[in-house]
Amino acid sequence: MSEATRIGLVQMRMSPDAGENLDKAVRGIREAAGQGADVVCLPELFLTPYFCKTESTEPFAWAEPVPGPTTEKLEPLARELDVVIIASLFERRARGLYHNTAAVLDGVRGYVGKYRKMHIPDDPLYYEKYYFAPGDLGFKAWHTSKGDLGVLVCWDQWYPEAARLTALQGAEVLFYPTAIGWHPAEKASHGEAQREAWITAQRAHAIANGCYVVAVNRTGFEPLDYADPDAEAEGRGIEFWGSSFVAAPDGTFVVRAPENEEAVLVAEVELGAITEQRHGWPFLRDRRVDAYGPLTARFLDPPR
Repeated sequence: MSEATRIGLVQMRMSPDAGENLDKAVRGIREAAGQGADVVCLPELFLTPYFCKTESTEPFAWAEPVPGPTTEKLEPLARELDVVIIASLFERRARGLYHNTAAVLDGVRGYVGKYRKMHIPDDPLYYEKYYFAPGDLGFKAWHTSKGDLGVLVCWDQWYPEAARLTALQGAEVLFYPTAIGWHPAEKASHGEAQREAWITAQRAHAIANGCYVVAVNRTGFEPLDYADPDAEAEGRGIEFWGSSFVAAPDGTFVVRAPENEEAVLVAEVELGAITEQRHGWPFLRDRRVDAYGPLTARFLDPPR
């Protein structure tokens, strides 16, 4: 495997038409591969609008097995282009049981596995607990033809434990398919701080683990109701903030996408920088693994 890997990010706007979204994703993958990408990551739940803004039974009809129809469409594409594709999907596991799942498709090996989102939010306009059971496959990394990759999903990006446990399995690049944005009413007062906190948390994962971190977000406004002509003007929905990026092992940006535009970006990452960074900042060497048992507690109550 080469010490240099090229990472493709496909930042998309989603429409209500799943076929249209899949076609756009395929075009983005082809464009990234045309720029030399070895690995291409799509945003979270890229086939549909972000349906977790409300609680409704209708979106359950959009779920599918993983592997299933979408992975079967993307596998030949990965093989044709000789790339690894990371595709975030709404997984139907059984009747009434669903997960937020990312599939990993290797051009050489085909479908190599899936990661089920472990941390599930429940906030206004992000009602994911209604739709998704927490992941039960644990944190995972894969040795692919294009490198050792770890995959997490969106809300996982706030948890240092998730990044650490994935990196400890040998992942040299952590991918976060994402759907995150502003409540329009809060953007003026809190928007910049929220977006910067999201970026800072992931740059910190890159530094603490001495690895690359890739965040691939949606962009554009998605209304609560696509039939509401005044939804965007009156802020009834989520304004996804784009800003997809690659952070290096020292936390610096390799590439950044704009906030409000679709973009296909390709960044070359030097895997040798991981070795150099870990020599200079040997955080893995100096971990006190004998002292971390209390991390499995929900909270450490103070002594009385």
